[in-house]
Formats: sequence, C-alpha cells, structure tokens
Amino acid sequence: MGTRKASKDADRRIGRRALLIGGAAAAAGTAALARDELGRLWWRVPGVEKPRKEGEVDYTGARWVAASDANWRRADRPDDYGIDMVVIHVTQGSFDSAVKVFQDPEHGAASHYIVRKDGHITQMIRELDVAYHAGNRDYNERSIGIEHAGFVERASSFTDEMYEASARLTARICARYDIPLDREHIIGHVEVPGTDHTDPGTHWDWDRYMRLVRKAGTGAA
Repeated sequence: MGTRKASKDADRRIGRRALLIGGAAAAAGTAALARDELGRLWWRVPGVEKPRKEGEVDYTGARWVAASDANWRRADRPDDYGIDMVVIHVTQGSFDSAVKVFQDPEHGAASHYIVRKDGHITQMIRELDVAYHAGNRDYNERSIGIEHAGFVERASSFTDEMYEASARLTARICARYDIPLDREHIIGHVEVPGTDHTDPGTHWDWDRYMRLVRKAGTGAA
C-alpha cells in the first residue's frame, strides 16, 4: 500500500469489440484481438460464472476477510491472465487499519493478503481475481499482492515471524503458478513502473527474505 492509494482499473464491462468477433471485425489482427478479449471475458456474460465458495482461501492457514468489491475485479486467473509475479507492500499503518481501508469502497485499492507482525495471514481477495494493489493495470492483472502491517521507516515493523510467514506464503504462490524464485518476479511496490510508492523501503531485508523464500520453496515445490 505504501504512502498513497493504488489506481483502479478502468474497465468493468465487456467491450463491444470483444463481442463483434467476425462480421464487422474483418481485419485479421482485429479479429484475433477480439477473440483474445472474449476468451478472457466469456465468464462475465450473464449466466456464466466460475464456481466459488464463500470464505474459501487459497493459502492454508489464512483467515478470510472480504475486501470491498470496489477494490478489486472478478477474473479467472490464471486462465484469462497469467500470474508471474508477487508484489511486496507495507501498509504504512496497523494491521487493523489496513483491513478497515480494504473494506472501504472509497479507498480504491486492496491487496490479496496482509501479513501481521506475529505471522498471522489474512486473505481479502481470491488469487483468481485482480486486486487493485500495484497502481499499474498490467501488474495488477499478472501479480499477487502481499501487504505487511507496519511502517517503511521502522525496522521494528519487520519481525522474524513476519518474514518467515510471508516467505512461506510467497513460496507457495510461486509454486502454484510456476513463478521463478528471484527478484525479477518477487518485487517491491516501489519497483512497479509508474508508481510513486516507496514500500517496502530500505529496512526490508531482501537478502534475508529471498533466502527464506527459497528455503520454503524446497518444500512448496
């Protein structure tokens, strides 16, 4: 989350172009693009929806608390958008305040997970859905966002329990989607193109975190 809110994605409806496959879409390139869009959006057509169970989590041990519908959009990942990245955030506030703002429809942003100082993990958005967490639509569509409760300017925010729990979560996500365990695919919010956020900040120990992720990854593969 960092110091400012992430931007919302603009589209929430099936575009006319996606429905006009063939016919008026005479040009091969246009038709191919339309087919691709429709392939991603077929389940948004009335009467078609991916089966879901209320309160279901993607990570064993996580507690489910739903974010506001205004802070994410339905998807069918990785079938419609491939997942190849994990984005690390810091909330710039307490765990409780992060949960509260992610439930606020006026906030305009939320991450899939929040990790507390004691290692507790709450999931607020399903991994198959697109969370508005990165401030970049492309990165939102292709990533999982993990918030860490605390402040970028306080090294004390990042406890052993937090590092270890978050590393296990990231390793499991990467194993699920075959994401390489490296810094090109596990990045900070500050590294997202176009962002003005600074998290996770200079006190986040990337070397330590990546060692823990790779260690956890040996058991998650």
